[in-house]
Amino acid sequence: MRIAIVNDISLAVEALRRTLKQAPQHEIAWVAYNGLEAVNKCVHDRPDLILMDLFMPEMDGVEATKRIMQQSPCAILVVTADVQHSSAKVFEAMGYGALDAVNTPTFGKEDSHLLLSKIHTIGKLIGKTKFVPIQSRVPLIVIGASTGGPKAIVTILSQLPPDFGSAIVIVQHVDVQFAAGMIDWLNQQTALEVRKAKVGDRPTKGIVLFASTNDHLCLQPNGTLTYTPHPISYPYRPSVDVFFKSVAQYWTDRGTAVLLTGMGRDGAEGLKALRQQGWYTIAQNEPSCVVYGMPKAAIDLGAAVDVLSPDAIASVLLHRSHH
Repeated sequence: MRIAIVNDISLAVEALRRTLKQAPQHEIAWVAYNGLEAVNKCVHDRPDLILMDLFMPEMDGVEATKRIMQQSPCAILVVTADVQHSSAKVFEAMGYGALDAVNTPTFGKEDSHLLLSKIHTIGKLIGKTKFVPIQSRVPLIVIGASTGGPKAIVTILSQLPPDFGSAIVIVQHVDVQFAAGMIDWLNQQTALEVRKAKVGDRPTKGIVLFASTNDHLCLQPNGTLTYTPHPISYPYRPSVDVFFKSVAQYWTDRGTAVLLTGMGRDGAEGLKALRQQGWYTIAQNEPSCVVYGMPKAAIDLGAAVDVLSPDAIASVLLHRSHH
């Protein structure tokens, strides 16, 4: 795609150039240093996509978006220093036709992956891109638990170092009103950062994302997380099975999946789906379980490669993250 950059800060322009260089299928059409310049350049040379900053002299990104969409409409992605704190402006720009918004990449990795994946999605929307997976996937560990799960989860997480090399996503049967409290409690027991899994989050190295609504957490084809109310009939919310099966379907690499203590069978089929995709799957062993329901169901299905205690699971995760 031919992509234009509109930003008055030369450091930001350089970061965007560098990010686009990682995806050779894109070329830079032109650079403008304020909104007015962008409006004029667009009339003479309309790019496939504009990366539009919001705050600029002469004319800001909102007004520039409005004028470009009136005179020479094309795809516009708002790229600004702090999307969250500029949300009023972001929504204004989207009201005039901008498609999405993303933070300006600094020279770190995460933001540039996010930007490239948004560009990729827009490319598919406007029919300008061949499917090139651009995510360098992080090693992923998924954990499901129910009754007795918090203690087993803490036993595992407390043994992992702050520079742990994998992303972790946890689905624990817990009512939404207790989720925030459990996240605070986990943060006190582990060197890793534990956060609520939010819509649009990507599994990130060294961060523990925790399902925290009464809907089911699931992975989307673009590698981000979202929540879904379906299937409505599941007694367990959030359901480990729904999450594990979505990961088996959409995560392209093989990771490690762990099913811990809990009543019933939730997670057994999901663990089996992951094992069939070549994942390394672990069920908690009977002596260490408060309730030996979910792990036993998984073992009966042939879903577990190994059956281990939480301490042994922590050792295995440490060992695997170093390889």
